[in-house]
Amino acid sequence: MPRYRRVADGECADRVWRWRMTRAGAGQRLLHDVKNRGISAWLLAGLLTAFYLLLYFTEWLTPAARAMGLDSKWTLYGLLYTVAVSAGGVHVIRKYRHNRYQVVRTSVVIFVQATFAFSIPHLLTFLHQPEYYFSYFWPLKMDYLTPSYIFSLPLPYILFSFTGSLLLVPILGVFFGKRWYCSWVCGCGGLANTFGEPWRHLSSKSKTSWKIERATIHAVLAVSLLLTALLFVSWGVGKSHPQLARVTAEFQAFYGLIVGSILSGVVGVGAYPLGGTRVWCRFACPMAAILGLVQKVGRYRITVKENMCISCGMCSKYCEMGIDVRAYAQANESFTRASCVGCGLCAEVCPRGVLRLENRALVQISGHATR
Repeated sequence: MPRYRRVADGECADRVWRWRMTRAGAGQRLLHDVKNRGISAWLLAGLLTAFYLLLYFTEWLTPAARAMGLDSKWTLYGLLYTVAVSAGGVHVIRKYRHNRYQVVRTSVVIFVQATFAFSIPHLLTFLHQPEYYFSYFWPLKMDYLTPSYIFSLPLPYILFSFTGSLLLVPILGVFFGKRWYCSWVCGCGGLANTFGEPWRHLSSKSKTSWKIERATIHAVLAVSLLLTALLFVSWGVGKSHPQLARVTAEFQAFYGLIVGSILSGVVGVGAYPLGGTRVWCRFACPMAAILGLVQKVGRYRITVKENMCISCGMCSKYCEMGIDVRAYAQANESFTRASCVGCGLCAEVCPRGVLRLENRALVQISGHATR
């Protein structure tokens, strides 16, 4: 009588994958490889990292910008960034065309990037006005609460910087959560949710990653708050304390190098094909940290339909912020998480419509808020 070897679930899944890949075309195999940390994904990550290193630390892109009639490498970068968001956004809109929330959200992301983050700043310089990005706020853009810079601008810019950063951001965060900015306005989140769409599932879901996330993102926030305070003190005392001014300037330069360049660009975008699209947003963005704290006491949350979850795990798999959404759904707990950016993909991929993004007081729903 023949003897049959018991095959593990993982081995079965591997055999099914191999069977599918042998019957797929070369294009499908390459697409799978680049989406799932294959050789092509590592090569792409290397190219993205190299591009940002050249952009931040060399002038090699300046000749290319001049050849295209652009004034600087930063204008070329802004153009490439806008093209990436727009092209990726069109793909996302087509992919989720049945979902009104995703269509509207992605359309807004494309519009904000093309206008407030690219066209308007250059139009202002053409009109001999300061180059100003209305889609960015402190502390994501430290300049907008750096007194030596902001007080050199016309009064309307000063008012917008202070009211936007200190009032608009937290007030909207209370009512709509961090999603109003991180998934609808911010250029970093915009690139992640458009160009980075193929890699959203690679975000680590481990508890270790969560612990690291909580430590690093709040550490960066603390450093940004300290730097801002030093900038105002240094500006206030003026020339009477040159030593403080020098130390503050060195601190600001170091912060710009590590946080503004390496973490947000080189690592943040370079890691897309390997670590998912929200490495910067999840582990280091000070704006995300502030909005996350506000979101914990605000009205935004994800509600769960009780006794509907079938534990398929799709919600957790496609959470770009590494949240174990399935655990909350299984426990019938409506919840809010400081890290959730409200992209809505967990609700989109759920086969039973268990999840819903809402803005209402916690006492009105079942369950409780957790982190």
